[in-house]
Amino acid sequence: MDVRTETDSLGEVAVPSDRLWGAQTQRCLENFPIGLDRFRWGRPVIRALGIVKKCAALANHETGNLSKEKTDLIVRGAQEVMDGWWDAEFPLAVFQGGSGTQTNMNANEVIANLAIRYAGGVLGSNQPIHPNDDVNRSQSTNDVFPSVMHIAAAEQIENALLPSVAALRDRFLVKSLEYFGVVMLGRTHLQDAIPITLGQISSGWASQLDRSIHDVRETLLGLYELAIGATAVGTGLNAPMGFAEAAVRLIASETGLPFTPATNKFAAISAHDAMVATSGSLRTLAGALMKIANDIRWYASGPRAGVGELFLPDNEPGSSIMPGKVNPTQCEVMTQVTVQVFGNDHAVAFAGSQGSFQLNTYKPVILHNVLSSVELLAAASSSFEERCVRGLRPNREVIQQHVGDSLMLVTALSPHIGYEKAARIAQTAHREGSTLRDAALKLGYVTAEQFDQWVNPESMTGPTG
Repeated sequence: MDVRTETDSLGEVAVPSDRLWGAQTQRCLENFPIGLDRFRWGRPVIRALGIVKKCAALANHETGNLSKEKTDLIVRGAQEVMDGWWDAEFPLAVFQGGSGTQTNMNANEVIANLAIRYAGGVLGSNQPIHPNDDVNRSQSTNDVFPSVMHIAAAEQIENALLPSVAALRDRFLVKSLEYFGVVMLGRTHLQDAIPITLGQISSGWASQLDRSIHDVRETLLGLYELAIGATAVGTGLNAPMGFAEAAVRLIASETGLPFTPATNKFAAISAHDAMVATSGSLRTLAGALMKIANDIRWYASGPRAGVGELFLPDNEPGSSIMPGKVNPTQCEVMTQVTVQVFGNDHAVAFAGSQGSFQLNTYKPVILHNVLSSVELLAAASSSFEERCVRGLRPNREVIQQHVGDSLMLVTALSPHIGYEKAARIAQTAHREGSTLRDAALKLGYVTAEQFDQWVNPESMTGPTG
C-alpha cells in the first residue's frame, strides 16, 4: 500500500497516501479493531461534525481569533463534509477512546487536509492549516463531541423520527373515524368485557403515540443546549470571549433548530443527562409501539382458530412448509425493534451514570445507541403505517359473532336488576351453554321486552343515563 509518513506527538505514523485522514485517525484504526459498526452514526454524525467545525471557524473569525484566509479554507472543507462528499474518510468504529477524541481528530484532519489541498499544499504537512491549531481552535473534544451528540440526535429526531411517528398516529386517527361505528367485544385480563368500537380502540392507539411524540419533544429542550465553548473541563480556557455564543448562534442558523449555549458548561461535559432523558422517551415510545403491534396481531390471529377480528395486508408468504400461511410480519418486526430499543436504553442509562469528575467518557456508546433507537423507530413506524395499518380492516362477521356470544353484555342489566342477579344470569348461560337472553328469561329476572331494550351493544359503547 502506498503510504505517506506523518508525525504526531508520539512519533511517526504511516497513513495511506490517498486518504484525507491523518496520524491520529490512523492510530485509532490500528488500536481499536473492535466491532463493525462505523458510527451508525454515519451520516448524521459526520454532518454534525462538519456543522460544528464550520461554525467554530466562523465564530473564531468573528471574535478576531482566525484569519479570513484560514477561515475560508476551513469553512469550505467543513461544508463538503456536511454535504456528504467525504463520508468514506470517516472510518472509525464506535468503540474507541471514550471521549470521542479520535473522531474529533478524524474531522480535524480531514478538514485540514481538504483545506491544504485547496491551498495547493501537501497532504499531511499541516500547512497552511493545522488540524489542532486551526480546525480545532477554541475547542476541545470534551465540548465538541457533546455538541455533536446533541446536534445529530436533535436533527434525526426532528427530521426523521417525529414525522414518521406522527404519520402513524394520523393513520390511526383516520381509522378511528372510518370504523367509529364498528362495535367490537372489549377485553380485559384477556377475558371478554363490555363492547367497544374499533374506532375507539384506534383512537386509544393514536393517543398513545401522541403522548409519546409530546414526551420526545420535551426532551429536545435538553438537546438544544450545546457544550461548545466549554473546552476541556468547562472553564472555556483557550476560547475567546463571545466564542460560545457566536458558535451556537451560527449552529442554530445552520440547522434551523433553536440551539442555545449550555446553561452550565461544567454539567454539559461531565454528564449527559439530556441524552439519557431522550433515550428514556424513546423507550416509552417503543413501549407504546410494542403494545399497539401486539394488540393488532392478536386481533388478527387465526385467521379461523384465533381471535380473527381484523384483516391485515397479505405482504408475503409466511411459511416454507405450510402453503397459504400468512404471518403478521410487520407487527413482528415492530416488536423486535422495540426490544432492541429497550436494550439500547439500558446501555445509555448505564453509560450516563458513569461520569467521573469533569468528564463522562462513555460518549460514543451513548450516541451510538440513541441514534440507533431513533433510526430503528423511525423506519419501523413508517413501514408499519404503510404496510400494515393503512390496509387494516375489520372482519365484521367474526366481530358480530363475538359480540353476540359475549356474556359480558349482561353488564347492561346491572343498573336495572342489580349486580348479583346479573351475575347469576351470566353464570347460568355459561354453565348451560345458552344465550344471555334465554338465561335471563328462564330465571325470570326480566321480560323479553326489557332485555331487548336494555341489552344493546351499540348503546353500551358510551356513557349511559
